[in-house]
Amino acid sequence: MFNSTFIKYLRKQPLLLADGLREERSSLEQNKLRRFVTNLEAYYATKHYDRLQVNQHSRHINKFHQQLIGLSDEALKQTFKETIILLNQQKQVSHYLAKAFACIGEAIYRLFGFYPHSVQYLGAYVLLQGKLAEMQTGEGKTIVAGMAATLVAATGSAVHVLSTNDYLATRDQQEMQPLFHFFDISSGAIDSEMQIEERQQQYQCSICYVSANELVFDVLKDELNINHQLTRKKSTLQRFISANPNQANLLVPALHFCIVDEADSVLIDEASTPLIISQEAESFMDEDLLRWGLAQAKHLKLNQDFTLDSTNQDINLATDFMLNDNLPLPSGLKPMWSTRIWQNVVIKKALTALHLFNKDEHYIVLNDKVVIVDESTGRPMPDRSWEQGLHQLIEIKENVEVSKTRETIAQMTFQRFFRRYILLSGLTGTATEVSREMWKVYGLKVCVIPPNRRNRRKTLPRDCHRLLDNKWQAVVNEAIQRATLGQPVLIGTRSVEASERVYELLNQSLHPNLFTLYLLNARQNAKEAEIVAKAGISGTITIATNMAGRGTDIKLDDKAKQSGGLHVILTEHHDSTRIDRQLIGRSARQGNSGSFREIVCFNDTILLNHRSVWQIIGCWMPTACLRRFFYNQAILVAQRYAQQRQYEIRMNTLKQDHQRQKQIGFIGKLR
Repeated sequence: MFNSTFIKYLRKQPLLLADGLREERSSLEQNKLRRFVTNLEAYYATKHYDRLQVNQHSRHINKFHQQLIGLSDEALKQTFKETIILLNQQKQVSHYLAKAFACIGEAIYRLFGFYPHSVQYLGAYVLLQGKLAEMQTGEGKTIVAGMAATLVAATGSAVHVLSTNDYLATRDQQEMQPLFHFFDISSGAIDSEMQIEERQQQYQCSICYVSANELVFDVLKDELNINHQLTRKKSTLQRFISANPNQANLLVPALHFCIVDEADSVLIDEASTPLIISQEAESFMDEDLLRWGLAQAKHLKLNQDFTLDSTNQDINLATDFMLNDNLPLPSGLKPMWSTRIWQNVVIKKALTALHLFNKDEHYIVLNDKVVIVDESTGRPMPDRSWEQGLHQLIEIKENVEVSKTRETIAQMTFQRFFRRYILLSGLTGTATEVSREMWKVYGLKVCVIPPNRRNRRKTLPRDCHRLLDNKWQAVVNEAIQRATLGQPVLIGTRSVEASERVYELLNQSLHPNLFTLYLLNARQNAKEAEIVAKAGISGTITIATNMAGRGTDIKLDDKAKQSGGLHVILTEHHDSTRIDRQLIGRSARQGNSGSFREIVCFNDTILLNHRSVWQIIGCWMPTACLRRFFYNQAILVAQRYAQQRQYEIRMNTLKQDHQRQKQIGFIGKLR
């Protein structure tokens, strides 16, 4: 059984547990005064540590470390266990925390051959305080999460370490497993292919590595189980009577301590839409009706019958547009579809599928199925679908088998779920931009920790072009030039289509015996580990979507280090500056050399979607210096608008979730 005594102490705030089988925090509504105070505190939600504070933490730990060097493995384990006992008794917590971390640091040296550096110790401290540690890329966040997880799991609490995908969760668990095993702490990892029984076994481990989506879906499955509706008092009585407690039926036994790796991606980027469990249901829009709507939409003319609002991703129909009389409405439909108002709903949805959702950008066709691609990670999401007939319209558009319409039977937002942990913390390299939202929504303060070594990345001047063809040719030339010097090259693209275009151009230009060329996008998802492992070899050119961004550690060979390290080429900015920073952070990690250049165009998608006077004038500037100035202003405006829109979407999602919970609670009272 798990013991949450110490994790409740670390929280240092009033705690009310939910009255259910799973031990978790109860969600409380804030009154107006508390919301005002929270919003005010959000302006001071970032703390910057300096080098002096880092060294102070490290010296406190090193005093104990000197006493552990000569101990045998068994004596080290025993010292650690005795320290944990004292921590659970809450005696001189800061003193024994330092001693426990010293034990963990010595174990890491014996297992992996290196001591954690002072920045990593401070990062682990920040996690135990229930805060978000912003550490630069390459600082060893996997070790930081492993250290904090080891200490908390040893006290008896259930620990979940969350990643953005299955690959990273499995990789990190395998890397840290020797440390957990050394201290007799069980650990596991969840894969999307696992069955229910195997998932239960992994969640019963003291430390479980899992992707955020998998965890939330498993909690939703628990909530669909009628046994979960029992209160804690009733379940305690039932466990007293029965030899088989109902808690064994839960997939996720407790929500004690959560470490969210790449926290801004999970808690911000993926929080725009709720996670839903659905089942097949009778379609609101028949397939014949959808085909009719798509056929009608294809005959409508842009800026005459309808207009596109790229900024808000919306379609506006003209009030006087005419339907094509040669395309009669299918027979056998419900009477409502004979009215023009409802017909316009279908046609607007069809226009959205035709003009706002593009193949190899928003989705790919894989094995004759439409698979959504996550823009922030570049990964395929085969288990997700668009609602209200949009997914079926895109399937008709791509001439693949039309799937069944689904209805929602359970849903949960990330915002609501993560506030259920007794103690929540996180790690990322890019959180400063969203620190206010982190505090307002999750109560997480961002702590910026300085790097262990000086950054040696060389940023080259931005290269701005007017035409896309010129941009792609410049990308090819830059990649060949850098690879010729012996540097490995990583070319980051925004879409699958763009990555494949660059791959084709390089294939035509490269001599096959001189360089090695790799392509990593949603179509090569299964080969990710193999491609990433080879991307740091001298002379290798890797073209990748955002899959090669967050959490990707590209190991350099000796020749690559001597030649200047990894060279990163950014070919298009994203809506969020944080995603751009993650790509840039692949180079010059852990004190290595590296270089970076932006090769961009005034006709890139983000600038076309958020047009400004800077973009319109900038492409006509005669000199490179002026083009860079105007592009810089244009991208600042575009990204500010894009991020504001995404923020409004997330806040609206949270507001709708609150309203939905109130409605469910009211209905429950009537029953």
